[in-house]
Amino acid sequence: MSFPEYRGYSACEIPGVAKLPKQWKALKLKHLASIKFSNVDKNKEEGEQPVSLCNYVDVYHNEWITPELDFMEATASQREIDKFSLKVGDVLVTKDSESWDDIAVPAYVASETESTLCGYHLAQIRPKPEAIDGRYLFRAFDAQAINDQFKVAANGITRFGLGKYWLDNALFPVPPLQDQRAIADFLDRETARIDELIAKKQRQIELLQEKRAAVISHAVTKGLNPDAKMKDSGIEWLGEIPEHWSIGAIAWIGRVMNGSTPSNSKPDYWEDGSVPWVSSAEVNQGLIVNPTAYITEQALRECCIRLIPRGSVLIGMVGQGRTRGMCAILGIEACINQNVAAIIPGPKAESSFLQHALTHLYEPIRQYGRGGQQDALNCELVGNIRVPIPPIEEQKAIADFLNREHERIKALSAMITNSMRALAEYRSALISAAVTGKIDVRGKEAA
Repeated sequence: MSFPEYRGYSACEIPGVAKLPKQWKALKLKHLASIKFSNVDKNKEEGEQPVSLCNYVDVYHNEWITPELDFMEATASQREIDKFSLKVGDVLVTKDSESWDDIAVPAYVASETESTLCGYHLAQIRPKPEAIDGRYLFRAFDAQAINDQFKVAANGITRFGLGKYWLDNALFPVPPLQDQRAIADFLDRETARIDELIAKKQRQIELLQEKRAAVISHAVTKGLNPDAKMKDSGIEWLGEIPEHWSIGAIAWIGRVMNGSTPSNSKPDYWEDGSVPWVSSAEVNQGLIVNPTAYITEQALRECCIRLIPRGSVLIGMVGQGRTRGMCAILGIEACINQNVAAIIPGPKAESSFLQHALTHLYEPIRQYGRGGQQDALNCELVGNIRVPIPPIEEQKAIADFLNREHERIKALSAMITNSMRALAEYRSALISAAVTGKIDVRGKEAA
């Protein structure tokens, strides 16, 4: 879609915006809206009234603030309710964050929200209706050239904050009100269309991952020959397997062991280390070739740590998230810590097939976890996991097939991801161009 420019432009004092259409102005935000920093916290106090709080995460993750969001329950005084209740047309922006590039992320209050207040870490901006349209102001906050004013102004080292002075005195491009509404209408339509395209592409990636999981599941449990005679595996969640396959514990087809962690209080064990050392955080890589840590030869000797051979299959044993039960092939010789089990395949097991089989068994494996605050596997439990065991040549054929499928799906997913990124970049550029007057969208009606 191509857009015309405005007929004439004048120089502009907004940083990053060289010129504006002649009929536009550059005005400070304090002349366009009232600005309040909320101090309503999440604590519930006796004697206060129950309210809902629109918090940082509600603004950060949503462009539109509506009653459908899951607001936090809290209490507030009548004074806080009178001062910070949300009103349709308000623009909320993040004023504190752990990262400077998360400062001044905006959201627009699009519909009535009963008894909902602006929460802590947010600025509540209420446009003056005779000066600026709330939807246009929301889009202006989203424009990179405008938003950069706040990123530059944010102070901090480990946590960043935006002072009210910088919001008050930030410059915004201000077209006539009728043009503001036309720009907001256009951007609402176009961003909704782009967001729908991105959502469809995201669904395509999800379907590809579902297909990959189904292909792995079928290949490691049924094989590649559709005419193979089948038999009952004797395992409920596994079902039938080819008649010539067997079922066995991992300990039957390989050695299972784990490692340890050299003392962090001894620099000689870590400084200038050259021996790769792998932790459970790395088992989600699929193939481990670049560990994030190294230990010294001295640590290897004195701590009785064993080197695990290349081609071993590593499985995470600890973790409340997805780490427990995740597995990867070790692409180098390395040491491992105590939270990782290494399966060193014997002559009846092929590494890649075993990794694919364990990927299929991810959820059942997680059920083996046991422990107190943090569910965990151990080497004995890993060794007792039963897996289908085809003849070794068939394992290699299945692994080769699945590796090819993985690369094909990975390439398709990368193409879709790149197109999503291009759409997101176009979306951002379109917003910036429209609210800074680089393009004239006033005559662009809905298709």
